Amino acid sequence: MLFCAWARRRRARRCSPRFPTSRSVWPTWQTMNRSAAWGCIALPSEHANMMKTRKLISLLAGLLLLAGTSLAAERGDRPAPAGKQEYVVGVTPQFEASKLFGIWRPLLDALEKETGLDFTLRGAPAINDFEQQYGAGMFDFAYANPFFVGVRNYQGYLPLVRDHGARLAGVVVVAKDSPINSVRELDGQTVAFPAANSLAGSLAIRAQLEDEFGVRVVPKFVRTHDSSFLNVAVGTVVAGGGVRSTLEQQSPEIRDRLRVLYTTRELPPLPIVAHPRVPEAVRQRVKAALLKLGASPEGKELLAKVPIKQVGAAAPADYEALRRMRLERYEN
Repeated sequence: MLFCAWARRRRARRCSPRFPTSRSVWPTWQTMNRSAAWGCIALPSEHANMMKTRKLISLLAGLLLLAGTSLAAERGDRPAPAGKQEYVVGVTPQFEASKLFGIWRPLLDALEKETGLDFTLRGAPAINDFEQQYGAGMFDFAYANPFFVGVRNYQGYLPLVRDHGARLAGVVVVAKDSPINSVRELDGQTVAFPAANSLAGSLAIRAQLEDEFGVRVVPKFVRTHDSSFLNVAVGTVVAGGGVRSTLEQQSPEIRDRLRVLYTTRELPPLPIVAHPRVPEAVRQRVKAALLKLGASPEGKELLAKVPIKQVGAAAPADYEALRRMRLERYEN
């Protein structure tokens, strides 16, 4: 009897789809379930084809980013020579994975050429995943949330450069044809946010709505800024929070369906930071290279896509004012 049961199970396994068990392959499946910012919402039929295409592109790029690769095969790269240090760069996932890679890989290529160093781009499928990796010190350099520089800097990351041409601001958007015309109408409503600890996209919005208008919303965290705006565009939620510069970079088919209801006070922009384990000489070389890139037309164009309009030096003092905002009350 036991043998028959074993045989039935063995036949069933042979007939069933084979799922990967290797740890090197598993992120493929994990990413397919997690990297689509809008994979679990019901889309209206008129958006279906467009969203399927964008979703496929995002999944393919997210697959490679989550695995921690720099798409070496795509770039024709070879492994770093023996004894040569390779630095890992993390980027907070403001956009879908394919767009992030398209922005940051060319910038890192230019930085490699300028510094003679090697940089590997390591992605995360969602903001929460990035925050966990950042908090564990998995990145040598990062483009990171100012909240984790000025308030919760567990690893002691050091700011190198930031945008001197634009300040950070959060926005609350509603559908263009929404009857909502005041943030007071959002009291008690479910509002999408990219992540609990997103400075401009969540923390500052929730703090200012409560402190200035007495409005408390029910947060729905949807992993990325893109996803927050998309949830509003397709009607899953009545409103969503995000970063102003990220809204400006949305595709016309999404942006044209939205209306800005509220904009926060301006905040210090996201810095490019270095882990203190990175030697001082290397930190200064990277900082000097970024400033030099910002002085050339080609480098300016690369940085503008981040977006950094005018790169300049950054210091810890730039982010000290965040401590006075009592943002910890909304921290996850």
